[in-house]
Amino acid sequence: VQLQASGGGLVQAGGSLRLSCAASRRTSSNNAMGWFRRAPGKEREFAASVNWRGGSTDYADSVKGRFTISRDNAKVFLQMNSLEPEDTAVYHCAVYLGPVAGRVAYWGQGTLVTVSS
Repeated sequence: VQLQASGGGLVQAGGSLRLSCAASRRTSSNNAMGWFRRAPGKEREFAASVNWRGGSTDYADSVKGRFTISRDNAKVFLQMNSLEPEDTAVYHCAVYLGPVAGRVAYWGQGTLVTVSS
């Protein structure tokens, strides 16, 4: 399974971006999907996940209320509002092993989000 992420860029604090990620195989529509991020000099961290039906989502406390994850079959999106400089990171989409978030099976290449103050 290949994951193609897009939508990153440079934005001012308070602005918005929408990330998209498409999986190469339709079977990914039966798996939970999510977004992780790695800030400069830090470990990769969980940002958001959505189950296979799209009806259940989960968020890291740091993005809760500002980010919204959604999906359309084998595509996953991350709407990011009220961006802060601390959100600057490379964002990776992921496909989990099963229908709910747990162990990641596939990682996508990252898309860089830079938030200026």
